[in-house]
Amino acid sequence: MQKPSPKALKIAKPLSHMRLNKLISNAGICPRRAADDLIQAGHITVNGQKVTTLGYQVSPTDTVKYQSQVLKPKPPTYILVNKPKDYITTVRDPQGRKTVLDLVKQAATARVYPIGRLDRNTTGLLLLTNDGQLAQKLAHPSKKIKKVYEVSLDQPIRTADFKAIQDGVALTDGIVQVDELAIVGADRKVLGIAIHMGKNRIIRRLFEQLGYQITKLDRVLYASLTKKNLPRGQWRFLTAKEVRYLKYLA
Repeated sequence: MQKPSPKALKIAKPLSHMRLNKLISNAGICPRRAADDLIQAGHITVNGQKVTTLGYQVSPTDTVKYQSQVLKPKPPTYILVNKPKDYITTVRDPQGRKTVLDLVKQAATARVYPIGRLDRNTTGLLLLTNDGQLAQKLAHPSKKIKKVYEVSLDQPIRTADFKAIQDGVALTDGIVQVDELAIVGADRKVLGIAIHMGKNRIIRRLFEQLGYQITKLDRVLYASLTKKNLPRGQWRFLTAKEVRYLKYLA
């Protein structure tokens, strides 16, 4: 009897089976949404056959490959990093610059990737994981994950601008709404800002719009996670309690 092609197989399988995009994510290749793109582009094979069907499920005995790499699900790993300046928040950099993965080379055998991004000159908390499902949920704007930054400016914040930020500032891609804003330093150059929006360089663009330059930008809180006992450039694994709380938020 001829074996049916992967496309012809039914999606519904026993509980021991796993969705193909989840396996790709758990193997540390990329988040689930990006895994769907790999599947549709024909980059994934199951038992030697290309699979392009979204929702396709694999069994523990199937051989799944991305390019020449055999993919196996790995235990979820959660790593918190206190990112220094001059590190790129990507898995790899074609220009050969330092990436955050260079900081966690000794952390685990699992291939992890960052949730969200911090630009090269921004320091502070960054979460890395191979749990694609959690990563996708935490990064989604609807979850409104709280992030707190300490912002150092090149000049004291003017009262009118402080009020403007509280009310919302219009940028080319929409209104920036902050959750909390406070003056930290007596010279009015250091602010604390809480925000859940995740648009590219949003805090830097916010202050540039008002005529300020940021001299230092440091993320001091992500979700419930802080930099306590985590020096710059160092990392630690999350505790089981911290992981449970992140999954509750997501």
